[in-house]
Amino acid sequence: MFSVNQASSGRNVNDGFFEIKYEQDGVYLTVYPPVGKGIRVESRDVIDRLNKKLIRSFNKDIVELAVLKQDKTPVKIAETQEEVKLDAVGTVMVTPDKMKAMITLAPPDGGRMLTVEEMLTLLARQGVVYGINKTTLETIAKYPVYNEMITVAEGTPPVNGKNGTVEFFFDIKKDRKPTILEDGRVDYKETNLIESVKKGQKLCSLVPPQQGTPGKTVAGADIPSINGKPAVLPKGKNVEISQDGQELYAAIDGQVNYIDGKVSVFANYEVSADVDNSTGNIYFVGNVIVKGNVLSGFTIEAGGSVEVLGVVEGAVIKAGGDIVLRRGMQGMGKGVLCCEGDIIARYIEHSNIEAKGNIKSEAIMHSNVKCANKLELSGKKGLLVGGTCKVGKEITAKVIGSHMATFTDIEVGVDPTLRERYKALRDEISSSEADIKKADQAIAILKKLEAAGALTPDKQEMMAKSVRTKIFLSNRLNEMKEEFSQIEAKLQQDVYGRIRAYNFIYPGTKVAIGSCLMFVKEPLQYCTLYRDGADIRVGPIDK
Repeated sequence: MFSVNQASSGRNVNDGFFEIKYEQDGVYLTVYPPVGKGIRVESRDVIDRLNKKLIRSFNKDIVELAVLKQDKTPVKIAETQEEVKLDAVGTVMVTPDKMKAMITLAPPDGGRMLTVEEMLTLLARQGVVYGINKTTLETIAKYPVYNEMITVAEGTPPVNGKNGTVEFFFDIKKDRKPTILEDGRVDYKETNLIESVKKGQKLCSLVPPQQGTPGKTVAGADIPSINGKPAVLPKGKNVEISQDGQELYAAIDGQVNYIDGKVSVFANYEVSADVDNSTGNIYFVGNVIVKGNVLSGFTIEAGGSVEVLGVVEGAVIKAGGDIVLRRGMQGMGKGVLCCEGDIIARYIEHSNIEAKGNIKSEAIMHSNVKCANKLELSGKKGLLVGGTCKVGKEITAKVIGSHMATFTDIEVGVDPTLRERYKALRDEISSSEADIKKADQAIAILKKLEAAGALTPDKQEMMAKSVRTKIFLSNRLNEMKEEFSQIEAKLQQDVYGRIRAYNFIYPGTKVAIGSCLMFVKEPLQYCTLYRDGADIRVGPIDK
């Protein structure tokens, strides 16, 4: 009888190996050299195997000489004795989180492989009682894999519950894209922007949270899960909560809006003709609908949306929702559109417009534009020419600039309101620091008077006022500096603004994407301008 062992790696067929044979006159060792770049047999490997086989009184010097020669010659290393047969040995390892248990099998030497029952006993000794894959154990018992870690048990991870949600019964993501007619014109009369509701109409309801499912480790210990949290009804203005607190209803007839995470219903105020001297300026908490024109010099301020069916001249319109101009605006240099939502207009000329959402139009000419999200010039013209245009994310147009090289200043990639706030904070911080310095100087002078015993009641009041001023300004300064650093970090982030032109970008156009700048000197056609490192690249339209 004999047993065979490869070199320490035990994996490469080119490695050296050794044989131990039990003959009638003694125990013999044969050492075989490696082939090519295989690994040589080491003395410690042989001696370790001899000890495990419990071979008595072997000659260590002869063993080391045989290993040194590795000449395939059998050498007697011990006297005659019975072979001790070694069965396979299993070692169990459990991961620190106790979610997996692995078994590593050392091959038998003259003995047998472990049975499934013996491997289950090994697992149980290490506390593994759950998630045991008996199919895997049966497979490796029948087709052993040695010296490899085999996963034989896995715990069940906990499944956290889902948070409750709000189910809306109106469209909170209205598709405000106007209808494009067959001839390429845009129909701004059909935008489906306003969704009206009746008093008592259900607006939304709560979907309850789901409970979590506990998990279990391979040791059988429970792992707690996190239950979902209930949602909160987004109650805004002119809405009512049901008695059970699970549903939201309209309290009045009007337009439903979902703004800043709140559901509100705004009453509509209709102007049947023009906004002129007969109506005066309009200030209304809900939606304003003007069926005529808005004449120059007048103002409309609405808590909801503003919709004008006619033409807007050099007027001021401010809205907490959207602004929709069915025709357009001729601002004459003094017209203003400002809203928290989107601006949709057929055309806009010589105006100052600002939207925290998107701006969509057929043509914007010689205007100052600020748009936090996307600016889209579509329809037959799709024209953006003249003025300045600062957009947070993307500009899409057919034509930018003109063949007359009209100067057109456009900037994308940074929310313009964020940049303006950054500049305002910088100025305010500088002013506050100067005021604190003045207060410190006043306090220092008054303290000298106090030390000299010459502090009159008037001066005492001045001292108290200066101290209060310094404390107030210091607290305010800390708040401003924190906000300033947060905005500064946002402005320094990578910019991913895009400018897409489906026809031409003409010379005379100045393009800024983040801190990168480019002047268009030759006509560009069917292209996308985007930032690449410190440069602005011109790519295909689909980039």
